[in-house]
Amino acid sequence: MRKKSKKQMPLMPAVSDHPQAAELEKISRILDAKPSICDVAMQDLSEGSKTTRRSGANGMSADQVVRAAIVKQMFNFTYKELAFHIVDSNSLRRFMRIGIADKGFKKSVLNKNVKALSPQTWEAINGQLVDYSEEEKIEKGREVRIDCTVVETNIHEPTDSSLLWDSVRVLTRLLHRAKEDFGVPISFQDHSRRAKRRLLGIMNSRKKKDRDSKYADLIKVTNKSIGYGQRAIEAIDNMPSSSHGLVALRLDLNQYVKLAARVVDQTQRRVMLKEEVPASEKVVSLFETHTDIIVKDRRDTFFGHKVCLTGGASNLIVDCLILEGNPADSKLTVDMLERQKALYGKYPLKVALDGGFASKDNLIKAKEMQIKDVCFAKKRGLKVEDMCRSEWVYNRLRRFRAGIESGISWVKRCFGMTRCTWKGLRSFKSYVWASIVSANLLTLARKQVV
Repeated sequence: MRKKSKKQMPLMPAVSDHPQAAELEKISRILDAKPSICDVAMQDLSEGSKTTRRSGANGMSADQVVRAAIVKQMFNFTYKELAFHIVDSNSLRRFMRIGIADKGFKKSVLNKNVKALSPQTWEAINGQLVDYSEEEKIEKGREVRIDCTVVETNIHEPTDSSLLWDSVRVLTRLLHRAKEDFGVPISFQDHSRRAKRRLLGIMNSRKKKDRDSKYADLIKVTNKSIGYGQRAIEAIDNMPSSSHGLVALRLDLNQYVKLAARVVDQTQRRVMLKEEVPASEKVVSLFETHTDIIVKDRRDTFFGHKVCLTGGASNLIVDCLILEGNPADSKLTVDMLERQKALYGKYPLKVALDGGFASKDNLIKAKEMQIKDVCFAKKRGLKVEDMCRSEWVYNRLRRFRAGIESGISWVKRCFGMTRCTWKGLRSFKSYVWASIVSANLLTLARKQVV
């Protein structure tokens, strides 16, 4: 991985007169105006490497990696599509700083480098964009609006039967791999077809008695698969030597055996014993184990993570907080205001928040921060004269707060933030921040007159 090329700058494609190409040119100028963005990205890309080259014949620069991630989020490309369009489009070639004679990058190279950027790096990049917006007098941060949303993880609808089926098929796959690829001396039965039939039977059962009997058999075959997995782990431990691949396989077996045992336990409690299992104890996915259960407005259930966003008058998303669990909005008010001070060096003058943030204590603490007007969309027993200087100011801020709803909808629809398609909690956070940075860059580009 290289930050700067020592070779002569490649011959770049000509500028297109298409409006989208003009937006890319403006975004490119914004990135050029903040060279520290490349410095921040370079820290992740060079971590643990012994050489400055990381990928491709000539390597990807830190600037190219950031630009590739932005293009991916802006156009909702897969890595395969990204690799093709970067080579095929003159506008994207110019934006990516790829010369006419250069070949571009493979999808595996793009994947490896984009995923190397950490959530902290993306947050720092967004901070640089906030600084740029302040320098250009686009966003001053004196009037902000705060609201929460949910970003889903890439999992199927979690039912007890589907989780048991996932447990059987994953453990069976790992057992086959242990025996066939690494010669682990184990004997086991493949119960995946039987488990699949029980899953379909549960889905199509009309009578509770039939469903319970199928659940009992599905639990039985899952327990058998767990037993096979435990014996495979013991067999691997007793082998005289083990390769890196075998060590990784043992870790996978151990992880999925524990998860499968938790799935069996929660199914027995919920289905057989009719117990209520707390959300914090539930497993909703074997693959995205960090997924939280988010119940919104006591009617809609989502599987992902709660995200608290702060927007400015310019429609920039100046701050984002990705939360664990499902804390009440009222517990987040002070934290989000303190983050504004850390970002701008001072508290905003006016704040508009959703009704869920409202409480008397939050209003008192916000006023102690010298915030002149604090508008909660729902009063919840609070008086308008205590929140704002006048009824007119309250109504204006209430209308202003509604604007963040459209901003959240725009980022979700146009930048893929409805559902994260990257795997793991670290990648989830990077994905959310990458979507926000891409949206902010496009907003800044459209605010510029040039």
